[in-house]
Amino acid sequence: MKQKASLGVIIGNRDFFPDKLVSEARADILTQFEKLGLNAILLEETDTKLGGVETFADVRKCAALFSKHAAEIVGILVILPNFGDEKGVAETIKLSGLNVPVLIQAYPDELNKLDVARRRDSWCGKISVCNNLYQFGIKYTLTGKHVIHPKDPAFETELKDFVAVCRVVRGLRKVRIGAVGARPGAFNTVRYSEKILQRNGISVTTVDLSEILGRANKLTKDDSPVKAHLDKILSYAPKGKTPNEAMLQIAKLDVVLNQFMEENYLDATAIQCWTSLQQNYGCNVCTSMSMMSENMLPSACEVDVTGTLSMYAMQLASGSPSALVDWNNNYADDDTKCVLFHCGNWAKSFLPDIQISNAPILGTTVGVENTYGALDGRTPANPLTYGRISTDDPRGVIKAYVGEGVLTDDPLNTFGNRAVAQIPGLQGLMQYVCRNGFEHHVVMNASKTARILEEALGNYMGWEVYNHK
Repeated sequence: MKQKASLGVIIGNRDFFPDKLVSEARADILTQFEKLGLNAILLEETDTKLGGVETFADVRKCAALFSKHAAEIVGILVILPNFGDEKGVAETIKLSGLNVPVLIQAYPDELNKLDVARRRDSWCGKISVCNNLYQFGIKYTLTGKHVIHPKDPAFETELKDFVAVCRVVRGLRKVRIGAVGARPGAFNTVRYSEKILQRNGISVTTVDLSEILGRANKLTKDDSPVKAHLDKILSYAPKGKTPNEAMLQIAKLDVVLNQFMEENYLDATAIQCWTSLQQNYGCNVCTSMSMMSENMLPSACEVDVTGTLSMYAMQLASGSPSALVDWNNNYADDDTKCVLFHCGNWAKSFLPDIQISNAPILGTTVGVENTYGALDGRTPANPLTYGRISTDDPRGVIKAYVGEGVLTDDPLNTFGNRAVAQIPGLQGLMQYVCRNGFEHHVVMNASKTARILEEALGNYMGWEVYNHK
C-alpha cells in the first residue's frame, strides 16, 4: 500500500478575530486531506485554543509535535482563517528544526461579512506572515491566487502540486546515483562536478565497467539469478530477431547491474553504454536501463550523471517514468517541432510497440551483431514536460531549464527510440540551450510538471532555473 504523504499543518490565529474561524478551517482542511489521501500532523483542539497557533506557548507545543514527526513530515501547510499571528508561524517552523517546503494559504473574505464579528483580514495577514518568514530565512510557496478557500477546486490542484514539490525536494536532498564506467571519450558534453552535486546532498558512487563485465562473465546460463532475469526480460519486451546468445548476455549483465544497485542503495544509474561494452562484452545495455527506468530507478546512457538526476527529479514531480533523449533533428520545416531520439533505452511507458533490437548507428563501428539489446519503438502523442539539470563548473553552481509542450503522432520513418515534440518558442529555447552551454541530452516526461520543477529546483534547492514559457 502506498504510504500517505504527511504534512505538518499550522492554523494561524489572532485573538481579536472570531475563534470559530479556526474550528471551521480545521474541518475544511481535514476534509481536503482525506479526499487527497494526505496525512495531517497538527495540534489537537484541546492542545491550544481550538488547535490554533497564537502565543509562544502554542508555538512550543506545535514545534515539539513537528519535531516528534520530523521523519514523516515532507512539507508544512500554513492555514490563515484570519489575519493570524505572523511571529507564531515563523517561530514554529524555526523551533521545529524542519527544513521542508512551506505552503501559505489564506482564506478570502466575503463582502457581506466584513463586520467585526465575521471579518478575516487574511489577505493582509498573509503578507505579514510571508514578511516574517522572509526575515527568518525560511523558504515558502505561494498559492496562485493570493487568497483561496480550501474547498475551491483550484486549491486542490495547488495542494497536489505542493506535495509533488515536497517529493522532489526530499528526494533530491538524499539521492544516490551510480556511475558505471567512464564517460565515452568523445563526450565532453556529459562532464559534471561530483563536488558541486555533493554540496547539494547528491551522492555519486562510481564503479569501473571492467568490474561489472568481469562479474557478468563469471555467470552461466544455469545460474538461477540469470534464469530469473532472462524470464523477466522476455516478459518485459518481445525479443524480435535478437539471438538467444545475446539474450543470455543481456540477462547476465542485468543481474550484475541490479546487484550493484542493491549493494550500494542506489536510486539511479548512469552507464557507459558504448563502445567498450559492445567490443568487450558483445551486447547493448539499453534493455536493462529501460527496465530500471520503468521501475522508477532511472538510468541514463553515456554516464550522463546529471542527465539521470534530471530524470529522477521529473519522476518525483510526476510519479511516472522519465526518458533521456537527444535534441536530435529538425522536423521538416516546422520551426515548432523537432525529433527526439536515442539508440533505445527509454522506459516501456513511452514505447507501446516496444521490441528488443539492435543499434544500427553504433553497429557501423562495433558491428551490428554486438549491439543487440537496444530497443525499438515509437512514442505516440502525449503531454510533455522537458528539462535538464547541469553543474556549471566554472561558476560553481547548478543550473536547469524546464518547459512544456506535446508529443505528436506526426509521421517519423526511422529506427531506435523516437518521438516528435512540438514546443512553443522552440527556436528561442534552442538559442537558450546553446548560449548557456547545456548538453545535447534533455529529459522528457509525459506530464505537465514544469511549474512544480521550477518551484522545487529554484526556490527550495536554490538552483538557477529557467522556465521556457
